[in-house]
Amino acid sequence: MNNVEEFLAGISSIGIAGHLRPDGDAVGSVMALYLYVRENYPKVRADVYLDDPQPVFHHIPCFDEVITAKDDPDIVYDVFVTCDVSSPDRLSAGAEAFTRAKRTVCIDHHISNCGFADENHIRGEISSCCEVLYGLMDPDKIDLPVATALYTGMIHDTGVFQYRSVTPATMRTAAALIEKGVDFSRIIEDSFNSKSYIQNQVMGRVLAESIMLMNGRCIIGYLKRKDMVFYGISGQELDGIVSQLRVTQGVEVAVFCYEIDFQVYKISLRSRDRVDASRIACYFGGGGHKAAAGCEISGTLYDVINAVTGQIAVQLEELGIDLD
Repeated sequence: MNNVEEFLAGISSIGIAGHLRPDGDAVGSVMALYLYVRENYPKVRADVYLDDPQPVFHHIPCFDEVITAKDDPDIVYDVFVTCDVSSPDRLSAGAEAFTRAKRTVCIDHHISNCGFADENHIRGEISSCCEVLYGLMDPDKIDLPVATALYTGMIHDTGVFQYRSVTPATMRTAAALIEKGVDFSRIIEDSFNSKSYIQNQVMGRVLAESIMLMNGRCIIGYLKRKDMVFYGISGQELDGIVSQLRVTQGVEVAVFCYEIDFQVYKISLRSRDRVDASRIACYFGGGGHKAAAGCEISGTLYDVINAVTGQIAVQLEELGIDLD
């Protein structure tokens, strides 16, 4: 697939969806494609599905048109596109419509994605799904709303262009979007930097109770379900905690675990240069990128920490790093 026009030509309907607990890149990519279709293909019925997206993305035009409920069983889309979804089990809203669609397309940048759609455009070397999507769009057809959505996704998956996945091409894409009139400073401040008082309280608690292991090479933060209920906070509001853990001096790998169900933990991993986070996540049935990955593990917190750190230790020992 060379461009989005290949699957948009001649269709009358399209469904678009992102992954569970959508982050900025998932929200930005699905909204960018949705807005692109609305603007350039007005006769095509377009529906966008997301699983309860965070309100910090309300700056993206038409955000209130996102469908968060289950899809209508009578709808059969001509084409259904997933953006930033690494595997079919990561779909929530829109999952059934994906299986019924006449044609399916996957646009992604996760190296762990093996390709689950009829057509797959997976670029694991690119920093974000939004950057991948930009490369498939006609630049002349990208207006300010589409550019706003794309820029939002790019800053969230690159940590505002600080991760090693950022390339000169990434910066050229960002520059092209800014030239469309994107209010980049407001987007960064409102959707990336801004945290509620409760979010700051929770981050402070996790950092204060974090554990350093393996001679300071690994740091673990955690949050149990009862604590999340106490603070009235959801998993989607915990973005940024694992990245803050990662910047601890001497740390090769940061892990943040939070309980999403009884003795079921969502694991977020961030690494520096040497440890492959996706390899660890894939071991437990998850996926992601070398520097950022995630998975879910069942068991007590003690069991979960032991399981994850066991896989981290394997890689650190392969690298010849002293863990004593």
